[in-house]
Amino acid sequence: MAQDFYELLGVARTATEEEIKRAYRRLARELHPDTSGDAESEARFKEVTVAYETLRDPERRRRYDMFGPEGERLGQQGQGDVFTAGFGDLFNAFFAGSGFGATTANTTRRGEDVEVTLDLRFEDAVFGAERPITFRGVVACATCSGSGAQPGTSPVTCTQCGGSGQQRRVRQSILGQIVSTTPCNRCRGIGEVIESRCADCRGDGRRLDERTITVDVPSGVDNGTTLRITGAGAPAVRGGIPGDLYVHVRVAPHARFERSGTDLVTAEHLSMAQAALGAEIDIETLDGTVTITVPPGTQTGRVVRLKGRGVPEVRGRNRGDLHVQIVVDTPTGLTKDQERLLREFAAQRGEELASEEPGIISRIRSSFG
Repeated sequence: MAQDFYELLGVARTATEEEIKRAYRRLARELHPDTSGDAESEARFKEVTVAYETLRDPERRRRYDMFGPEGERLGQQGQGDVFTAGFGDLFNAFFAGSGFGATTANTTRRGEDVEVTLDLRFEDAVFGAERPITFRGVVACATCSGSGAQPGTSPVTCTQCGGSGQQRRVRQSILGQIVSTTPCNRCRGIGEVIESRCADCRGDGRRLDERTITVDVPSGVDNGTTLRITGAGAPAVRGGIPGDLYVHVRVAPHARFERSGTDLVTAEHLSMAQAALGAEIDIETLDGTVTITVPPGTQTGRVVRLKGRGVPEVRGRNRGDLHVQIVVDTPTGLTKDQERLLREFAAQRGEELASEEPGIISRIRSSFG
């Protein structure tokens, strides 16, 4: 990949992690094979993904900024023995444990991470659930079993690097002779080459197809929560470590309950008589019906707390509460008897009421009715 990673993503070298993420998501939507469908966009999508995977990691980004693509690869893949002739002990004293140890080609390759959205019912988010999610993504090619070779054939050892996936380079410095290793340019660091490519995946060992993953949703997740499933992302090219699957949870609202952290809030309507005289009422909760006693003289705005009837903590032992907000309803559509009784009640309490006599405007309207 010759182009600068920052240029590929269209960001400045001083871009923040959030700016890099936004740029990648925009390009991924534009270039993803499912959207574009052409080979050129697919190739650019892979380049953009490599750039993003490098720049989103602070340590890999630091190595890239210092050494460019070659230096970043050295750090990522642990590029073999780096030493100076005559100064080996001094060099090791400075660079021991810095990621320059030898590794095998197959263990360094890693598949891309995948992001999907999972829609959940309110109750599933509160109590947890196992839910399958189907999406189109990269899978191991079934025709060649991920090897990339035409059925009946196998990849062969790269003759240029002898299967190590690495090439040794020697250069002179003020400290003497420095020997470093870089990925083999013939096998691209894999250690094997394919002489007869699989017709279905063109030697990549992967192809686009539908995938179904069962997601174990823990109790207590909220809207916007992201779940990480290690190893459930895209497989690596011809072996190696698969990427991770990031599941963004989207929770549907509930008709009755609103969530506030681990607490739930709901409203319960009482009649004027129930509020004035007290009553026993049934409250609907996510766990079933609970009967509570409303004391006489209850006013609108009173809150009754039902402890432990809210949302569980994610992977915790505690659970929030259910807050029931009382709303006292004013009766409407009274019959004449009900109105008479209310007027008698008001008279006994010395309360002022509107006159029963119709106003002048009402009498005029009635005369022309």
